[in-house]
Amino acid sequence: MSKYYLNLINQLNRLYRHNRAGSYRTRTRYYEAMQRFCRFLAERYHLERLANIAPKHLVAYVAFLQESGKSPATIKTDLAAIRFFHDLMQTPRHQLPGNGELLLQRRTFGGVDRSWSREEFSRMLAEALRLGREDYVTILYLARYAGLRIHECFRIDTAIAARAVREGVITIKGKGGLVRTVPLRPLLVSRLELHLQTTPRGHKIFVPDDMETHTAIQHLQAFIRTYRPYTQDAGSTRPMTFHGLRHTCAAEWYQERISAGDTPYEARKAVSRLLGHDRDDVTTIYLASLQEPRTAAPLSGAAVPSKMDEQGGER
Repeated sequence: MSKYYLNLINQLNRLYRHNRAGSYRTRTRYYEAMQRFCRFLAERYHLERLANIAPKHLVAYVAFLQESGKSPATIKTDLAAIRFFHDLMQTPRHQLPGNGELLLQRRTFGGVDRSWSREEFSRMLAEALRLGREDYVTILYLARYAGLRIHECFRIDTAIAARAVREGVITIKGKGGLVRTVPLRPLLVSRLELHLQTTPRGHKIFVPDDMETHTAIQHLQAFIRTYRPYTQDAGSTRPMTFHGLRHTCAAEWYQERISAGDTPYEARKAVSRLLGHDRDDVTTIYLASLQEPRTAAPLSGAAVPSKMDEQGGER
């Protein structure tokens, strides 16, 4: 653990010990949420004093949580925890923004269009290839064409990947313990097969042996943040996060079901199951791009060939 993190935790512990407001369960939940925020502040900003928490830190943290696939409800709980401890500080330097200022959306039909365009996806793939990050290429494909969450990608080990290669579908245990099976395009099957050739049995295929899973996730998120200014469409105001690839995938799946003759309700229910949502009303948030003139995604697949594809991966 870094000295910055330990320093912030010591300050947090002092606040926690001298406060008895709320139930034990609430205080514990808030403390755990604040611990996660302290880790973020230490790693991203090397912050030394909790009293120096500023609006920019909350804006960045909300973006980080959204990229991690956290729900608006979870994000609001974490923000409530941060404000709870911020209010306990004697001399905070800044006033923290409210949820409205942070643009946290209520879960209403339509929501915010977070999908990526074909060109944005192709550019990001090209950057990953330029850096020689074949793992990032495959992970981006898994989000874009299988709708996997970022943590679901990084949980894939050789057993899961081998079964997916054999069966042409991937079985994922997602949020809330929901298990779902998602069909895989031949391209994804071939890429998983190639990663299996370089990963020892029983290991995670996208996490190096000397790295924690959460650190590997943070590295990918940092990659997207770094190259977002160079890959996003000119003039676009849409959020461009890893989680947005799930939105792109959802919109494409929905369009395909409608084209196949499903009613909107049937299509939404089918997409909900593939995304691992326990309520189909959540899925409507992912279809925001379909409420606007710009369509969400390529229907035939973005294609920047990689070195691994050239070795035998099917397009």
